[in-house]
Amino acid sequence: MSISGSSWLKFGLFTVGLGQSFVFVLVPPLARDLGLSEIQTSSIFAISALAWATTSAFWGRTSDKYGRRNIAILGLVGYSISLIALITPLFLAQKNLLSVTLLFPALVLGRLINGLVGSATRPASFAYIADITSKDNRTVKFARLESSFLLGTVAGPLVGGFLFLISNETPFYVFSMLAFIAAIGIYRKLDSVTKKKNTVKKLNKINWYSSTIWPFLAFAAVLSLCQASLLQSIGFYITDLYSDFDNLPTLISMTFALLSISTIVSQYIFTDAFPMNNFNLLLFGTLLLIFSYFTMAFYQTISVYYLSIIVLGFGFGMTRPALASSLSLAQSPENQGSAAGYLGSVIPIGHMTTPFIAMPIYSINPAYLYYFSSVLCITLIIFIISQPILKKSGSL
Repeated sequence: MSISGSSWLKFGLFTVGLGQSFVFVLVPPLARDLGLSEIQTSSIFAISALAWATTSAFWGRTSDKYGRRNIAILGLVGYSISLIALITPLFLAQKNLLSVTLLFPALVLGRLINGLVGSATRPASFAYIADITSKDNRTVKFARLESSFLLGTVAGPLVGGFLFLISNETPFYVFSMLAFIAAIGIYRKLDSVTKKKNTVKKLNKINWYSSTIWPFLAFAAVLSLCQASLLQSIGFYITDLYSDFDNLPTLISMTFALLSISTIVSQYIFTDAFPMNNFNLLLFGTLLLIFSYFTMAFYQTISVYYLSIIVLGFGFGMTRPALASSLSLAQSPENQGSAAGYLGSVIPIGHMTTPFIAMPIYSINPAYLYYFSSVLCITLIIFIISQPILKKSGSL
């Protein structure tokens, strides 16, 4: 049976999810064991996120000019190389073949490849789906594409944990190979559509501060900080608060799995089985985030923590596809690549600012970080209600 081009795109994002989640599970505690501080470890991801933010919009515009297929492939190849470049310094440091002094810049370089080149896949993929879908089912299709990535984040810690039994490096090599396979599949099955030159001129006129762009980017930036601060603190939070438990890596992996699974379930429930319009998805999804962050901070037990993570996943499952879909529907067809690129450039902002905003708060008291996220989500509720373009998303 022949696999369609869009299915290969979904598989490509799935492979990205595999590596991304496993990187967050393995790298922070391993880097700390090798002598790096929490701030240094977060900075590795922050620098990569900065590179992602500065290149994503470029890749979105480039996909309009040179075709979605070519840019999606380039991103997968860059991501694949970055996995190898990230695990190699850790492996060498463990074997005492690389000094701790050189470990930090080596890890920055490895992760930087992902930010500079790996950032191309997402905007190209979402722009392609926008090209081939109608307005009526775009939210569903975006949710399915997002679910492919999230399925990878679920499988990453599980599959990676099994491959980890072979060696520390095996998961990274396997995930890297799968990304190459996805790139080959996309090359063979996806049409390479190139925009005409007069369309490119139109694209140059749309800016991030356009009235149909910036409100979505502002929402995405705050949401990104809330999510990134959670992802980068999970390993430390469980280690610091639940150190009496055996096999902490398993607890950390379970947290990522629960977050991803609940996000996927939420997307299928609220965009497929019982669909809601984008405004309600944004509003009620953000309310769930407020509740879960506050509960996580106030009740510091492992059972409540896991319950909060599940509710948090439901909130992200509602807000993320609704945000991407609303932004897409507010744009003209020829600006889909640029819009997806702008959104992609904002999503990493959380990882860029977490070392300077979230981690200092965490160092004072872990609970304060989640109270802080609750407050940020309350501001998002006010923003959703007050912004006309976001209110209009209910009818897009």
